[in-house]
Amino acid sequence: MTEPALRPRLPRLTTARAPLTRAALVFAQDGSQRPIQLAAERALTLYVDNQELVTLMTLGQEPELLALGYLLNQALVQGAEEVESITVDWDVAAAAVRTVHGVSGLAERLARRTVTTGCGQGTVFGDWLQRVPPLPAAGTAPGSVEHSALVHLLEAMRAHPSVHREAGSVHGTALWRGGRMLVHVEDVGRHNAVDTVAGWMAMEHVDGADCWLYTTGRLTSEMVLKAAHLRVPVVVSRNGATAMGQELAERLELTLIGRASGQRYLCYSGAARLRPAAD
Repeated sequence: MTEPALRPRLPRLTTARAPLTRAALVFAQDGSQRPIQLAAERALTLYVDNQELVTLMTLGQEPELLALGYLLNQALVQGAEEVESITVDWDVAAAAVRTVHGVSGLAERLARRTVTTGCGQGTVFGDWLQRVPPLPAAGTAPGSVEHSALVHLLEAMRAHPSVHREAGSVHGTALWRGGRMLVHVEDVGRHNAVDTVAGWMAMEHVDGADCWLYTTGRLTSEMVLKAAHLRVPVVVSRNGATAMGQELAERLELTLIGRASGQRYLCYSGAARLRPAAD
């Protein structure tokens, strides 16, 4: 009789949990205020055998599985049996991974790692926040958001030729000034598209202080930071915002407008710039 194959030993995992949503008050296109729920984005720094690896922006639904999956997908471990334990502590926003035999050549791999186009990971939060320049004050004429101008932008973006309409699977970003689109970029990652617009602005010596940034991507903390770093006071998206994105936009006094389609939208922060639709 054949002996049953032994299952590989699995790592010990904590069961850290955190709220997945957070209540917020936002302003609709008619100036009315309403309560909604926002996705509770949070940072989770991954440590492997006491060495910092990466900071992931995550909802935190299954953080231990996220850490394990990241290690497997990055080929840092070949199987779950190579991991001794994964301990997540939300008080310090960290996931501590202990491997059985260590990760061979981890330092060399970190030195030549490539940042992918995937959403939800980044390592720039703390450093960028210290370097964000001040934005134009809310209520100034160039930065005010008239309802008619916003509707015009949305209609123009919907009609604009795009790879997404032809083939799908890409994100788009456009820079607007005074009711006119200055540049439009598409890429497989929303952050790539914003970074390309930033490069165009640098080459063309364009100051973002009187511009709006349109994106098809989610309004996460990294998206808010990138817009603020460009001194763009208004960001518009057809997508929604995360809780951390909203909190950061409020801290930076940036106007964040999401769920924008047709003549409807929600203002998550910076409503002082908003000029609602007439009754």
